[in-house]
Amino acid sequence: MNIIFLDWPCFCREASVAALKRLGHSVSFFFHSEYDLRRSAEFDAAFDAYLSKGNYDCVFSYNFYPLVSEGCKRNQLKYISVVYDAPHVSLYSYTIVYPCNYVFLFDRTQYQELANMGIPTVHYLPLSGDADHIDELLALPHNKERYCADVSFVGSLYNEDHNLFDRLTGLSDYTRGYLDAIMEAQLKVYGYYFIEEVLKKDILDEMKASMPYKAGNTGIQSDEFIYGDYFIGRKLTEMDRIRTLTSVAAQHPVRLYTLNSSYTAPGIENMGTVDYDREMPYVFHYSKINLNITLKSIKSGIPLRAIDIMSAGGFLMTNFQAELFEHFIPDEDFVYYNDLNDLNEKIHYYLEHEEERCRIAENGRNKIRRFHSFEQHFRDIFQIVF
Repeated sequence: MNIIFLDWPCFCREASVAALKRLGHSVSFFFHSEYDLRRSAEFDAAFDAYLSKGNYDCVFSYNFYPLVSEGCKRNQLKYISVVYDAPHVSLYSYTIVYPCNYVFLFDRTQYQELANMGIPTVHYLPLSGDADHIDELLALPHNKERYCADVSFVGSLYNEDHNLFDRLTGLSDYTRGYLDAIMEAQLKVYGYYFIEEVLKKDILDEMKASMPYKAGNTGIQSDEFIYGDYFIGRKLTEMDRIRTLTSVAAQHPVRLYTLNSSYTAPGIENMGTVDYDREMPYVFHYSKINLNITLKSIKSGIPLRAIDIMSAGGFLMTNFQAELFEHFIPDEDFVYYNDLNDLNEKIHYYLEHEEERCRIAENGRNKIRRFHSFEQHFRDIFQIVF
């Protein structure tokens, strides 16, 4: 097939393109700076002009973009999108219902939510891993010392300048206390996100008055979703990640690879950022224990980080995520923790039991290679679409 790839700075670009080519498809690249807007005459004109120059079977993108959907509907072309972000507000665009769309979601809870709303264009599919990519990287010259660690974490702390929750000012003592209470309760629960359900109208009204969020009138996103997932969910993730890393670092040295290079804490060595394709697999491969601390707005799905860790032959230590148990076996392919005490005990155990740790890491990698490769998932996608 001839496939147009929306060429924005997404994760998984190189692995996806390589897999599509191995499957015998031709890939063309289209980019426009306004790809992520809800309306853009400039994008529409550029997209239509690009399509007029060739015969294409479908457009593919990571994450879902209403302008692309509009363009595919206008040109009678199939639009395939694989969503790895959560939350992803564009999913609640009215364009999601267009018959040209085939939207693949990695979080079954989110898929069920949209499917239950009568949206027929959504499908469930876990994210893909490139287990062979690390073999190619290991053959290249690299600085192993930069990537070795007893315990490591790769990811945002969500304490950068764009933190929305911290911009809420002028809240009443009651609202501030209510939010603090539900957030502390949520931090004690793994595997179920209830914040949206307990955001009462008076609480939401104060939050909206403090910092209005205008998503436009092009979608069906609710206030509970916006403030529960974007504002509170990211703040909760910041709190969870910092508390978890601080607890672990009190007993074991931790290497942190993150956007916020100024963050410091006892026992934590901030290594700055790593390139997703060319450095991050080394961290996962060489770290004895790789932590996954899931973004709270991922309700039940397997985060991309967890897939990437196992793909690189890394040992995955993760909080509870329900769908991990559908596709992998705990203590055989990965290890999960129930709370911080449990986490620290398991870190201590697996640092002392190298053979068992390495066996689990290899099992996880083999499962990715066998069931969750990019080639296999593209076959699954094309079987549904075509």
